[in-house]
Amino acid sequence: MHKIFIYGLLVLATSLFADGIHWAKDYESGIKQATKEKKPVMFVISRHTCKYCVILEKNTFSDKRVIDKLNKEYVSIISYTDENDYIPRGMYNGSTPMTWFLNYDGGPMFNPVVGARDPEAYMGDLQVVKDRFNEINKKSGKVK
Repeated sequence: MHKIFIYGLLVLATSLFADGIHWAKDYESGIKQATKEKKPVMFVISRHTCKYCVILEKNTFSDKRVIDKLNKEYVSIISYTDENDYIPRGMYNGSTPMTWFLNYDGGPMFNPVVGARDPEAYMGDLQVVKDRFNEINKKSGKVK
C-alpha cells in the first residue's frame, strides 16, 4: 500500500510540474526571439470562450510530442482576442482558433489553419512547416 501511495504521489507531482509549451511573452518579443534563434514561428490567435480554442489548447497543446517539437524547433506565440493582445493587422478575420506559421521575420509561410487539429494532424503540420522553413531559408543562405 505504501508503494502505491508513493507512486501515486510521484505521478501527481510529475503531472503538476510537467513542462508545457514555452510561450513567448508577446508577439513582438516572440518575433525577436525567432529572429535571434533563426526558428519558424507558430502564432495562434485564440479566445478563452471559444469551444474549439479550448479543444486545441487542452488536447493538442498538452500532447507531449507537440510540446517537445514546438519547444525545440519553434518559437510559439499566442494572442487572445478577449484580452486585447496584439495581433498584426491583416492576420485576424474574426475566426478562432487561427494558427499562422511564420518565418522568423514575421512573414506568413502559409495561409492560416483555422480550427482545432488533433495532435497527430498537428505533428504533420509542424513537420511540413519545418521542411518548408528549411527550404526557404537555405536557399537564401539565412540558415544552415
